[in-house]
Amino acid sequence: MATESYVLTAEVRERAGKGIARALRREDKIPAVIYGGKKEPAPIAIPAHDMSLEYNKGGIMTKVCKVNLAGKEELVLARDVQIHPVTDRVLHVDFLRVTDKTKVVVSVPVVFINQDKSPGIEAKAVLNIIRHTIDLKCSAKNIASEIEVDMAGLEMGDAARYSHAILPEGSTFADTDRDYTIVTLVSSRAAASAAGDGEEAEGEEGEDGEVAEGEEASTEAAEE
Repeated sequence: MATESYVLTAEVRERAGKGIARALRREDKIPAVIYGGKKEPAPIAIPAHDMSLEYNKGGIMTKVCKVNLAGKEELVLARDVQIHPVTDRVLHVDFLRVTDKTKVVVSVPVVFINQDKSPGIEAKAVLNIIRHTIDLKCSAKNIASEIEVDMAGLEMGDAARYSHAILPEGSTFADTDRDYTIVTLVSSRAAASAAGDGEEAEGEEGEDGEVAEGEEASTEAAEE
């Protein structure tokens, strides 16, 4: 299922610089820029309330935005959001122009399906999640809201890997080096021991560069 989109109204920002940015913020506006699509970058200003509202909903890096600018509509995708380190206010946003050919790498959350069909879970196994998100390469206009991982048939001690994931149509793994582990099924005693040691229960995955919960993946965009 593709993620939802949102709409912002923007105005052209004639000048750039720290002084202009501070002046905009005093007016409850946020400086931003639209780039890419083989066009010149377009400095814009957007209402702080509207931008903060969308940012606080979460997942803004995977939602296409329709920006109304000077009577025209631009399809964009947020690629970088600068946040104040103390107040958590949005300070600046970089938007990428989106076309039918735009490909991006995005970090998509994982959900686990068919848990009721897993003998391991029925035997009270604990999910030791190695990867809360997976990086996908996909069309910027068709970014999945989640990746399903099939747990059917998994026993205590088994692992669900990339090969268990159900990829959305048109999406591929950004990293195809091997069949990485996503989650392991461990006993509650093993999970408690690992938590006490401050380590993952399945130690072999440490070398795979685990993605921590809430960590943003690196992004890229290319015209194909």
